Amino acid sequence: MTHYQAREDEVRARIAEGLVYTETDAAFLAPARRDDEIFAYNHTPPSDGTERVRLLGEILGSVGARPVLQAPFHAAFGSNVHIGDDFFGNVNLTFVDDVEITIGDGVMIAPSVTLTTTGHPVHPARRADFGRFSEPIVIEDKVWIGSNVVVLPGVRIGHGSVIGAGSVVSRDVPPMTVAVGVPCRVVRKITDDDLTTRTATARFGAG
Repeated sequence: MTHYQAREDEVRARIAEGLVYTETDAAFLAPARRDDEIFAYNHTPPSDGTERVRLLGEILGSVGARPVLQAPFHAAFGSNVHIGDDFFGNVNLTFVDDVEITIGDGVMIAPSVTLTTTGHPVHPARRADFGRFSEPIVIEDKVWIGSNVVVLPGVRIGHGSVIGAGSVVSRDVPPMTVAVGVPCRVVRKITDDDLTTRTATARFGAG
């Protein structure tokens, strides 16, 4: 094993453990970025659905059947994002995917949502050379995320849950619940009563 390979392996291990690493540490990951392909996607006419699907296949780590992703969208890499079948993402969706973002089937995401796997240390000395840490995000099947939501590193959102507009999700959300707020908290379970209502909750729409 070469010195450079040993160094890469060390940095990958630090990233996987959620430890702080720097821009210089992670420079070898740059070829995994899909900046040009994302630019091309965002400038492809909406009527050319075939080309958009082709480009998504080049950009994302994996993509299921019948994806809809409205332009523009943004990603740190793109190649660390995995989406399932029947995905719908509205405009200005941002993936900060320094590590993996995994999205299940039937997920709907409203405008101007940010999914960020990466944060930064509190002390400024540890932010030298863009010091940061990364933890994967998992969004399970049939989740609905409202407008202007931010999902923070390491969060899992459970099957069927609804995240209300404007929420900041800093901890896991259980399946089949409505969660809202800053910080985002569960306000109730989703039940069969919701089959006859218009909104997720009387007080908070998902957006």
